[in-house]
Amino acid sequence: MSQFPVTRLRRTRRTERLRGLVRETHLAVEQLIYPLFIAEGISEPRPIASMPGVVQWPLETVAGEAERVAALGIPAVLLFGIPATKDEQGSQAYHPEGIIQRAIRRIKAAVPELLVVTDVCLCEYTSHGHCGVIAGGEVENDPSLELLARMALSHVEAGADIVAPSDMMDGRVGAIRRLLDERGFLQTPIMAYSAKYASGFYGPFREAAESAPQFGDRRSYQMDPANAREALREVDLDIAEGADIVMVKPALAYLDIIRRVREHCELPLAAYNVSGEYAMIKAAVQQGWLEERRIVMEVLTAIRRAGADIIITYFAPEVARWLREG
Repeated sequence: MSQFPVTRLRRTRRTERLRGLVRETHLAVEQLIYPLFIAEGISEPRPIASMPGVVQWPLETVAGEAERVAALGIPAVLLFGIPATKDEQGSQAYHPEGIIQRAIRRIKAAVPELLVVTDVCLCEYTSHGHCGVIAGGEVENDPSLELLARMALSHVEAGADIVAPSDMMDGRVGAIRRLLDERGFLQTPIMAYSAKYASGFYGPFREAAESAPQFGDRRSYQMDPANAREALREVDLDIAEGADIVMVKPALAYLDIIRRVREHCELPLAAYNVSGEYAMIKAAVQQGWLEERRIVMEVLTAIRRAGADIIITYFAPEVARWLREG
């Protein structure tokens, strides 16, 4: 039975102060991680055509960008490397003088308080573009684990605060945890890309990271977009292997998965607002079809409302400025 006119929900919507007083979901700069692409062999920032406003950074200038990010109050960056040379084993991924290892040292020297998170995956470093070792035309799971663990260790030895395996090989969280612990890095957290789907929203990223597979696709190791229960199994396995933070990727088409994971476990939950989601908004804004600030804040609030504690987003600098402006 209707309670009108005693109950009028519009009473607390009349002004911005009233709306703010009863707001259920809050977005804060402390919840954001900003991805950075760092490339060898370039001397100036190189724009990424499909991601307006995002660039590949030269090693020599990335520390300056990190300083800008930190000054905005953004607590963390997520690093992706593009090496000058690639091979079948992705050897530059775990080389002590690889592009990411050198970038970590430069950033931590310039802005020691900024958290440096590193992507742990071979796809940017292999000549074939896949996330693991290839044998007989197939991506081999178990031989890839040693290389991924070596990659994570090299990042931590260079000064990384958090490592984030994104490859989706079975058992990689456990392999990384064991090696880090053996080498004395017991306090380094692992942020696992636990429910990472084989999504069409990654296209612009593959341009940015120069990581498109040279044959086939990644559906044999990334998750089927049709599956939800399987995401919880992936999360449980990563937690059992030692993950400290779990992640759902992408975010917008998987808000239901974010909600399921949030209700399923108590660990901090990250969501990746991926390149295709960014590119769609930017394209619509350029056409004058959407108001950028309003739509970005709505999207990120939806990700938070679904249950994410942490949002990885290319919009982080803009959002940090908007939050300051109020």
